[in-house]
Amino acid sequence: MTGRRRTRLRIAAAALGLIALLAAVALIWRDDILEALLDPKIPYTVYRPPPAPDYAEASAWGLLGEDGAAAPADVFFVHPTTFDGGKDWNGPIGDRKSAEVLARIMLPNYAAPFAEGARVFAPRYRQASLYTSLTLFDDAIDARRFAYGDVRRAFAVFLDRLNRGRPFAVVGVEQGGSLAARLLSEVITPDPALKRRLVAVYLIDAVVAADEHRPDAPLPACESRDQSGCVVAWMSVQRGDFGRAHRILSRSVVWNDQGQFTPLAGRIPLCVNPLLGAASEADASERLNLGAANATGLEWGARPGFMARQVGARCEGGILRVTRPRSASLRPTGDWAERLKAPGYNLFWADLAADFKSRVTAWQGGRATDPNPPH
Repeated sequence: MTGRRRTRLRIAAAALGLIALLAAVALIWRDDILEALLDPKIPYTVYRPPPAPDYAEASAWGLLGEDGAAAPADVFFVHPTTFDGGKDWNGPIGDRKSAEVLARIMLPNYAAPFAEGARVFAPRYRQASLYTSLTLFDDAIDARRFAYGDVRRAFAVFLDRLNRGRPFAVVGVEQGGSLAARLLSEVITPDPALKRRLVAVYLIDAVVAADEHRPDAPLPACESRDQSGCVVAWMSVQRGDFGRAHRILSRSVVWNDQGQFTPLAGRIPLCVNPLLGAASEADASERLNLGAANATGLEWGARPGFMARQVGARCEGGILRVTRPRSASLRPTGDWAERLKAPGYNLFWADLAADFKSRVTAWQGGRATDPNPPH
């Protein structure tokens, strides 16, 4: 072997070693790298949020009750995070990429299960960026609190101009679930007339404290599928992922009665198993899974193909432990940012659709025996 060839081989080996080192560094520090890329790098106290949406305009809504004129109930749907971040703490309503993620991924997978029994109304709001889910600094908390203001205003318009006294459910996913939880405690729970019209609340992949929804609470956790006026909530991890479960329990924040975030601090999250429709620690096997679906890309109103018996689930310590789905189309894909968002599939699509229909029927039955039914 000539000296020149040996030199080239050493250079190639060094280059490969450097690439491997950089890859290892990127893997180890990937969350920090992502945080640095998405960090707005401006204190929230001097940040100027994007213009506010006008909920009297159709452009401020992702869904406005399309194709649901004959439905017996309405759903107010608070969507999950679709805005990554960058220069903004809160996402502009007109952000094209966020709107595409909402229409293509989030609505078909998470709002559509409720559309078979309701008109669905989904406001666009100045959501806290994905970056705020990576840190508990005050700026990130302020961005989440700010997002709630839009959701509350949208709900007021929903009640006044769109719902007009019909029975309704509130559904929130991930960030949307957290914001819907505050809406529940501040607006719905104190109002007896609203509570009588409430079919159910669904807080999907959101942490809320179980002790706020005891059986004697104003809005208890759901104990069966033939119950209305109750709360379905869970935060899920893949069974065996103890690290993620620990991070959820140690880093989650919940709203207090002053409208501020406070650490979960040892409280147990509410876990209502979507395969059982009940707050139970019983093990639900794959046989009970009515149908998972990857509905990404489907037009609104199109029914996805269901994959039954994909996952089992069990509530343990306030966390929904879910078995690994059998289909590869029901597993996380995409870059780091995409994997931090609600996934582009729903393991409980058909289960949620059936659950909601049962609770609408239960609400209708309860109305028949209510001496002061809503009008």
